[in-house]
Amino acid sequence: MKLPQIVALYVGAVLGSGILVIPGVAAEISGPASLLAWGFMAIMVLPMSLTMGLLSAKHPHSGGVSHFVAKAFHPGIGALVGWYFIMAVVVGAPVLALTGSGYLCAAFGLNDAYRLLIAVALLLAALLSNHFGMQLTGRVQTLIVLITLTVLTFAIFGSLRRIEPTHFTPFTPNGWASVGVTSTVLFWCFIGWEAVSNFSEEFENPRRDAVKGAVIAALLIGAFYFLTALVVVGTHSYGPSVSDTALVQIIKTDWGVEGGAIAGFAALFICLAPAIAYTGSIARMIQSLSERGYAPAKLSATSAKRGTPTGGLIFLAVCYAFLLVLFNTRVVSLATLIQLPSAAFILTYLSACAAGIRLLGNSGLGRVASITTFVLSLGMLFCVRWTIWYPILITLALFLYLRANFGMKAYPPSPKPFFF
Repeated sequence: MKLPQIVALYVGAVLGSGILVIPGVAAEISGPASLLAWGFMAIMVLPMSLTMGLLSAKHPHSGGVSHFVAKAFHPGIGALVGWYFIMAVVVGAPVLALTGSGYLCAAFGLNDAYRLLIAVALLLAALLSNHFGMQLTGRVQTLIVLITLTVLTFAIFGSLRRIEPTHFTPFTPNGWASVGVTSTVLFWCFIGWEAVSNFSEEFENPRRDAVKGAVIAALLIGAFYFLTALVVVGTHSYGPSVSDTALVQIIKTDWGVEGGAIAGFAALFICLAPAIAYTGSIARMIQSLSERGYAPAKLSATSAKRGTPTGGLIFLAVCYAFLLVLFNTRVVSLATLIQLPSAAFILTYLSACAAGIRLLGNSGLGRVASITTFVLSLGMLFCVRWTIWYPILITLALFLYLRANFGMKAYPPSPKPFFF
């Protein structure tokens, strides 16, 4: 994969469905002062991207974050972090699909049956594009990201003329403390860097392009998020009834009758890009864990013709189908599904940054970036509440699986002693 495709993967993984919902929600929480939180996170995204980019450049591997942690500490810890990431995405990808299909159905007045069918089609597209190999995935991802950025550009610049200075006063309607609350919400708009690390082994030149691609993507992502938030606040496109569809409201206002259809398809593309990136990333991580004994051997199956991780993709297809059926039965709501992987994502980032502190010790920039991101992620961990039970259950399930297969040792043989 060349640099443009790498940048597209980063942008597609990070600039996801959050841009459809979070700018309006953030503005509702802290008003115009939410722009301070966006500016802060746009700056903080640089150490996040640098940490993952430098680790991918120095240690390219299909295991991604799991490999980094295993190399820094122990294979058992790396495997556990890998399963945190896998099970977070197992939930996250269907949420993306349901979000994108929900916007499209709202644009055309379609019912929930169509929403489910469109979500299935979106996840099938993510699975099939990864099945047919990275060259196709890279081209598809590049096209999707270009379409997404084009629509966002028109939406942003078309709305600049409607910005009113009066919409920026009062600047802190809910007090300065609300800006801190907004910052914790915005953190979720900037996760996704860890997903691309699983592709690093297939970069044409990982040492040159991993960091360069991450930095270029970070600048693009920070700029688009901040500008979107600016027009949402400046046009006052937020409030109790419109915050979760703020971007769509802006597009409808500027583009008239056709705006709804364009907004719906734009939302679908915005959600499809990270679904492709995460599906490919997780399939490779499952393959890597299976090869090392931390998952059933059948999950390491690879396509003889294309070299793609078919075992991992089949596992994900089954999980995706289960979660869509679960959602369709109304046993759990979309809001609950969105919250579920929170703690698992944060623990993945904390572990990756801890690995970065150790593995990037010879790089002053890498060490500073890793420490900065570690501290930020640690602060977010105190906000997860009930979702901490999800990684606890994942830990217990992995322990029982390893105990059943390796007895009292409880993990595959390793020349490396178990230590923290």
